[in-house]
Amino acid sequence: MYAVIEACGKQYKVEEKDVVFFEKLDAEEGKKVTFDKVILVSDDGKVQVGNPYVKEVKVEGKVVSHGKGKKIIVFKMKPKKNERKKQGHRQPYTKVEITSIKTASTKATAEKEETKKETTTKKTTTAKSTTTKKTTTAKKEEKV
Repeated sequence: MYAVIEACGKQYKVEEKDVVFFEKLDAEEGKKVTFDKVILVSDDGKVQVGNPYVKEVKVEGKVVSHGKGKKIIVFKMKPKKNERKKQGHRQPYTKVEITSIKTASTKATAEKEETKKETTTKKTTTAKSTTTKKTTTAKKEEKV
């Protein structure tokens, strides 16, 4: 499964467990980041293309670190005027690890799993409460 997302004015092809270098994002290290502008999603040969974005699809990632890229040299010169200007630039970036691509179908399966877990916990709690009621009534009968 992969997706094409739009972030920082550029388009990126991402998959789960990928590490992507975005332009500087306003997020602290270790925080979760979600990208809502998903242009295309491909899941086992099923391709969804957005107009302009695919609805109900999100890409989640975790900020790994911040840093600066390699230095580039900017050299400006005006010929015959003895005017030269040398400048360097390092572009800041944010390193993000893509954790998951959530589509409508994956959300539905996740919700089903959560409801299964909730029903099993409800069953165990009701079973415990009935056994405690029986023991308290038995103790009351012994006292009488």
